[in-house]
Formats: sequence, structure tokens, C-alpha cells
Amino acid sequence: MKFFVVLAVVIIGVWLWRSGRQDKVTRQKPPASPAGPQEMVSCQLCGVHFPKADAVEGRNGPYCSVEHRQRAES
Repeated sequence: MKFFVVLAVVIIGVWLWRSGRQDKVTRQKPPASPAGPQEMVSCQLCGVHFPKADAVEGRNGPYCSVEHRQRAES
């Protein structure tokens, strides 16, 4: 008889634990959708491709950093 009581307690405990876990999973926000594709440009000095939003504009076009713009335009 003790065996059935212990078994019932274990089954109820597992059921409560699993139901609590499922509530946490359903309450979490869905992951944010990734941003769409970005326009890519290449550095006029080294040729590395990078997003246009990160570009440092110079007289001869986009550069990947201020240092490369200064080196190319001096």
C-alpha cells in the first residue's frame, strides 16, 4: 500500500512540474524576427564588404573606418 501512495505522489509531482514548465514556455515572448537584408558596400581602401549603415563616407566613396578614410584621402 505504501508503494502506491509513493507512486501516486511521484506521478502528481511530475505532472505539476511539467504543467508549470509548459506555462513558462508559453508565457515567453517569441524571438524577434531578424532584420531584413541590408545594402552592402566595399571599402575604397581595403575592399572589405560591410553594411552601408556602418560606412564612413569620404570624398572617394565609403570606407570601413575613419582611419582608412584618412589614409586614402591624405
